[in-house]
Amino acid sequence: MASTQTRLTDAERAARDVFTRLAAAADEFEGYRHPHAERIAKLADELARIFGLGRADRASLRLAALGHDLGEAAMRRDYIKRPGPLTDEERLDLTRHPIIGEQEAARAGADRGAQLLVRWHHEWWDGTGYPDALRRTQIPLGARIIRVADAYAALTDTRPFRAALSEQAARQHLTEWAGIEFDPQIVRAFLSLRDLPELRSYALLERPPAARPGDGAPATTEVPLNETDLIGTIPAAGTNPHVVTNETAVTQTNEQMELSVSDSNVGG
Repeated sequence: MASTQTRLTDAERAARDVFTRLAAAADEFEGYRHPHAERIAKLADELARIFGLGRADRASLRLAALGHDLGEAAMRRDYIKRPGPLTDEERLDLTRHPIIGEQEAARAGADRGAQLLVRWHHEWWDGTGYPDALRRTQIPLGARIIRVADAYAALTDTRPFRAALSEQAARQHLTEWAGIEFDPQIVRAFLSLRDLPELRSYALLERPPAARPGDGAPATTEVPLNETDLIGTIPAAGTNPHVVTNETAVTQTNEQMELSVSDSNVGG
């Protein structure tokens, strides 16, 4: 990472510094106890290196990773930090944040590529994500990378609605949802990463109390992970522990999607 930073232009370095400050503010609003967006940026950059992205694309990706949740910070919704599931209205409202984040990234000086990665970082491989229901390679590679890095970083950190998962449990989650939420090739590349501080879970450091029944937390006994088994079948429980609502995005209808997009464009 350090060698990459030495090749940044003055403009890229200035943009990085701005987005690092904005990322810290967004992390604080969302209630993360540890740096979240910077962690995603480092993991995403490592994946970008594996996939051979060029210097400019990696710079855009880092900005987008740092600014991926600017929309949530701009919306200032109390439910984002509230324990428990969201209401249907809140869930629909939350789907606006990538488009608002795109607008906020533009105001902060991000290039157009970074803006679009912010917009599309919640698109799912199977087409059930938001805001535009893109699927597979319609989703830019950078956005697919952020989707994996964001999910892993969120899973392994303590959230208001659940405890941090172990590294093994988070890796298992990526495997189970490959082909559904995540690009299987990116999951495979992510599982090959080793010896990065950003991969460490905060579960042992936090030592949170045992999860309550029905909150979607994984069982205490972990199943050994086969890193080549990326079929992407839906887990038996049908739950996704890194989603605030503990429900899959499949529940979101196209009508809701269109409403969220039109609402988010009101007022520029």
